Amino acid sequence: MDNVVDDKKVNQVVGSRNGESGEVSTPGYELPLLLLGGFRSLIDRLHAELARQGHPDLRPAHGFALQAVGPGGATASEIGRRLGVSKQAAGKTVDRLEALGYAERADDPADARRKVVRITPRGLDALARSAAVFDELRADWVRTLGVGPVREMEASLRTVVPPEAFRLDASSWFAGS
Repeated sequence: MDNVVDDKKVNQVVGSRNGESGEVSTPGYELPLLLLGGFRSLIDRLHAELARQGHPDLRPAHGFALQAVGPGGATASEIGRRLGVSKQAAGKTVDRLEALGYAERADDPADARRKVVRITPRGLDALARSAAVFDELRADWVRTLGVGPVREMEASLRTVVPPEAFRLDASSWFAGS
């Protein structure tokens, strides 16, 4: 893997520690960088393919937002909570999705004062294509690494990643507190 920041690997100040048998172990900070690099590789390839298939303006944040809208629709406040952003930030994202034709606002039948965001047929097409591309990307990893290592990696990650970690608010990890 190419060094993410520079040739000195950011945390080299801490240095490598020796393992129990005396061998130099992999520095712990490389694990999150490798996981992030794998995620970024998949997402970048996904969006290149989506652009080729007619969705050139779709961005990673849009995919998270469409997932937050969900099949039944959601208000901007609900989308904001699901994404871990303010109602105003969610509203701006919905504005962009609406302008691109991926979402629409409609009156809430239960409360005329509220608007519900719904995914349009174009948005559903993008989500369906995304699912198919992710299947292809996983198949690429299987061809490169083998089915056993990919299944083992997935099983291992399921073991260490708690179910509640499957959240859409990844942006909150990088925002200031």
